[in-house]
Amino acid sequence: MKIIEAKDVTSFIKDNDTVAISGSGGSGSPEALLKSLMDSYNQHKTPKNITVVTGISPGNLTKDYVGMNMLSEDGLVGKAICAHLGMGKLFGEKVGENLFPAFALPLGVLNHLLRAIAGHEPGIITHIGLDTFADPRIEGCCANELAKKEEPIVELMKIGKEDYLFYKAFPINVALLKATYADESGNISFEHEAVLGEQFNMAAATHNSGGIVIVEVKEIKPAGSLKAKNVLIHNKLVDYVVVAEPNTSLGDYNLPIYHAEYTGDKKIPLEKIEPKPLDERKICARRATMELKKGYAINLGVGMPDMVAKVAAEENISEELNLSIECGAMGGVPIGGVAFGASINPDSIIPTAENFDLYNGGFLDMAVLGLAEVDKDGNVNVSKFGSRITGPGGFINITQSTKKIIFMGTFTTLNLKETIKDEKLIIEKEGEKNKFVNQVEQITFSGKNALKNNLEILYITERAVFKLTKGGLELIEIAPGIDLQKDILNQMAFKPIISAKLKLMDKRIFKEEKMNITIE
Repeated sequence: MKIIEAKDVTSFIKDNDTVAISGSGGSGSPEALLKSLMDSYNQHKTPKNITVVTGISPGNLTKDYVGMNMLSEDGLVGKAICAHLGMGKLFGEKVGENLFPAFALPLGVLNHLLRAIAGHEPGIITHIGLDTFADPRIEGCCANELAKKEEPIVELMKIGKEDYLFYKAFPINVALLKATYADESGNISFEHEAVLGEQFNMAAATHNSGGIVIVEVKEIKPAGSLKAKNVLIHNKLVDYVVVAEPNTSLGDYNLPIYHAEYTGDKKIPLEKIEPKPLDERKICARRATMELKKGYAINLGVGMPDMVAKVAAEENISEELNLSIECGAMGGVPIGGVAFGASINPDSIIPTAENFDLYNGGFLDMAVLGLAEVDKDGNVNVSKFGSRITGPGGFINITQSTKKIIFMGTFTTLNLKETIKDEKLIIEKEGEKNKFVNQVEQITFSGKNALKNNLEILYITERAVFKLTKGGLELIEIAPGIDLQKDILNQMAFKPIISAKLKLMDKRIFKEEKMNITIE
């Protein structure tokens, strides 16, 4: 292991190299290393045409020059293989503008593919992705048109009478990773990291591909001083270390300030979490929370679904649940926004790849995920909207393996204005865009696949609740104050089945005070 300066990183990256980059939204991004790449390309136009491989691409949901946005200069990237592209908006725009080919893989698939690369396996065989846009019969993980001209990254195959997908392995030349400390021998520890993502598997895949592993840390510790249980990457896998102080001006992005309650080093009282105001987000979260059961292992998606954790804390039922995040935290209260992936007061934190072993095998009892677009067959799109391409993240792994799934979101979007008065929902201005369409733009969740596997599916909005049946979507509840024809049916591109037992949503949902939810 050698200590180098950040500016020297690009001397180890050649044109056309494949570079693995750690990070998960607001956590684990090697910012100093990415800035070195950006500066080198701006000054010398090298390295160019690199292939970047990342999971939940690092970024802060803006166009700031952080995370993957630093790799958005034209010509720097020649191909992207990612699970989620939405955290860095500049980089995502380049994919949407078709400036280089991009493949969007399910997050669990990408993690397991890194393990396969480390083991010199040809790839992985899995059911994950069948009947979604990852399926080569549909889009084959292609995130844009240029990707369709590349060699396919996934193939359909049969084992016995069952269909499977084969995702192909590829070598990695360089890994750029972030951790907490290195010791003088080059051992890498992660005690202050809230997310244990792809770091180890990226290091192993790169090293066993004959590549170079470079790790950014905040400090070098004396040899032998690190606790073995905190050392996720042994010095045998590490070629170079860069010391870079975290940028504390970035707020929650990249978690520059150590939060002991995020790593399990201490617990904080959950009553310190402020209750959220009653709005359409909280209405959806309250209705979803009513579906929870004691002891359930529950995954919460990014965005509106993380409000369920806030409602559970407000209702004092958090300790009766096992809230899980695909990045690896279990228990506690998941954090939303830029810092998604971490949890307050987690019971355990495991690497993302191992967590997806659990998920793929049906470990989760329930998942609560976002709802951006739904069609008459129950398909859901959260990954592509015109030139805005985000990718699936862990969505496909979760929705193809979980016994009960709730999709939640507002009924319409874009300038929607609603109020709650006298325990009724009032629509002051209808959203300009309908979410319930004849056909989704991209299939991130397959209704057909869910029915085949006997999964229980609910679609919860602030004004209506649907369930998936063999005949399509069935309307089972509406909010008090809502007109069935004007506020629901007229805002849908297709007509749902209307339940003979159609009822009002629980009135407690629309009250300011606590609901006093009890779970069995």
